[in-house]
Amino acid sequence: MPKLDLPAIEQTDRTGYPDPFDKAVAGRWYRRLAPAGGLTRMGASHVVLKPGAWSSQRHWHDDEDELLVMLTGEAVLVEDGGETVLRPGDCAAFPAGVKNGHHLQNRSDADSSFVVVGAGNFDGAGGYSDIDMTFSGEGYFHKDGTPYPAGRLR
Repeated sequence: MPKLDLPAIEQTDRTGYPDPFDKAVAGRWYRRLAPAGGLTRMGASHVVLKPGAWSSQRHWHDDEDELLVMLTGEAVLVEDGGETVLRPGDCAAFPAGVKNGHHLQNRSDADSSFVVVGAGNFDGAGGYSDIDMTFSGEGYFHKDGTPYPAGRLR
């Protein structure tokens, strides 16, 4: 049956971000939907942000498109061009190769949730707008190419 049993899919707050970049996402809980549905050509996650949590560090992907759909609550989309409040039903799209660092912040006093879908090269590279870090399929690196000890999670 194509319907996914959301509560049966493991929910985790794991991150591969090295210290101290992992702190901001401590209240981010997610479920990987694509593997649970047998999907291999796209990624999809159901994400819950607790009050004060960020979805990620502000980033972009060189080889992966992202589409986000807000489900519940309210979150602030922070990108290079400014900030936009997203509410249920709002959508945001981030084309591969556009170096517009983006993430969501839950600044409210209630949980917010969204689904994010990615398509393209999941082992591709990208960068972070506000911190000394880039990523590739091999892990996280300082902008000078020196590796961080932490490994990326898929």
